[in-house]
Amino acid sequence: MDRKRYRVAQWGTGNVGLYALRSIIEHPRFDLVGCRVYSDEKVGRDAGELCGLPPTGVIATQDIETIIAAKPDCVVYMADRSEMDVLERLLALGINVATARFEFNNRSSMPDELRQRFEAACEKGKASIYCSGSTPGWFTEVMPLVLSAMQRRYECITLTDYADMASRNSPDMLFNVLPFGRDPATVDPGAGGTNVSSPPTISMVAAALGLPVDEVRTRREFAVARETFTIPAGTVQKGAIAAMRMAIEGVRGGKVVTRRYSIWYLTRDIEPAWDLRDTGLHYRVEGDLPLDVMFTIPVSAEDYPKVSPALTANPVVNAVPYVVDAPPGILQTDELPIVVGKFA
Repeated sequence: MDRKRYRVAQWGTGNVGLYALRSIIEHPRFDLVGCRVYSDEKVGRDAGELCGLPPTGVIATQDIETIIAAKPDCVVYMADRSEMDVLERLLALGINVATARFEFNNRSSMPDELRQRFEAACEKGKASIYCSGSTPGWFTEVMPLVLSAMQRRYECITLTDYADMASRNSPDMLFNVLPFGRDPATVDPGAGGTNVSSPPTISMVAAALGLPVDEVRTRREFAVARETFTIPAGTVQKGAIAAMRMAIEGVRGGKVVTRRYSIWYLTRDIEPAWDLRDTGLHYRVEGDLPLDVMFTIPVSAEDYPKVSPALTANPVVNAVPYVVDAPPGILQTDELPIVVGKFA
C-alpha cells in the first residue's frame, strides 16, 4: 500500500480556509508545514488553535518567505483573491498548488498571456496547479463527468444548487453583497453571482464530453415576496427580491448541452412560484438512461454553516496527492483520476 507522506501548507484562513486547515491537520498522510494568514490578529498563533484543534507547532504567519522556506510539496490556496505573481513564483520554485480559485480550472478560458506565464512557471519548477472548479468544483465538474459514464446517447445535463438562506444572520451578505430585499427594478439582472465563475467550468465539462460549446449564455432572474416577512438578518418587504435564480447554459449547434442553475431564496412564498427544493444539489440527465439525482445535507439550518465549507474545502484537500504526483502543468478535472479521500 502506498504510504507516501506529503508536506502541505495552508494559504488563507477564512471560512473555507479554516475548514481546509483542519482537514489537513487531521489527514493521515499530510504533514502541515506552514500556515499563511492575512489578518494581523492571527499572526503568531498556532495553526491548531486557529481551527479548534490541539497545537501543531506550526505558527501562522503573513511572511511568504517563511512558507517557501518550509518547502511544502503543495500549498492549499484558499485566499479570497488570486495573487498571480505569488502563485507563479510558488510554481517556479517547485511548489504545487491546489486551490478552489476558478481562474485556473479551464486552460482554454485563461487569457493567453496568463496561461503562457503559468505554463512556463510549471515547467521551470516541475510543478502543477489545480483548481477544483466553480462553486464548488465537485458539484459542477466531477459529478457531471461521473454521471456521463452511464450514457451512450446524451442530450443535456442540468445541475442546480438550492440554498435556503433564511437562517443566515448575515445582513451585509444578504442585503448588500446579494440583492435580497431590494426592488427588482433597481438591480442589474446580468451582474454577479455564479454567472461570473461558472462559464469556464461549463465549457470545460462540455469539451470533456466531446461536445465543445459554441456559446455560453448567462442570465439572472428574481422572484419577489408575496407578503412581508422577517428573518434573523432583517425584514423583507412585500414585492422585494426574496429569491434569485442564476443560469448558465452551454450551447452547441443552437442546442443547450449543459446547464447550471443556482437558486437561492429566503422564503418559498414567492411570485412567480418557482419549484424550490430543500438546500442541496440536484442533477437531471437527459439521455438514453434518464437520471434524476438529488443530494441533500441532513443537518439543521443552524448546523449547515458549520459543515457546508466541506463542499469547497475537502475536494481541494483530497486532490493534493494527485496534484503533487501529476506531470507539471495547469491541470483540469477531466485529466485527473477520480479523486478519492484517504482515511488511513
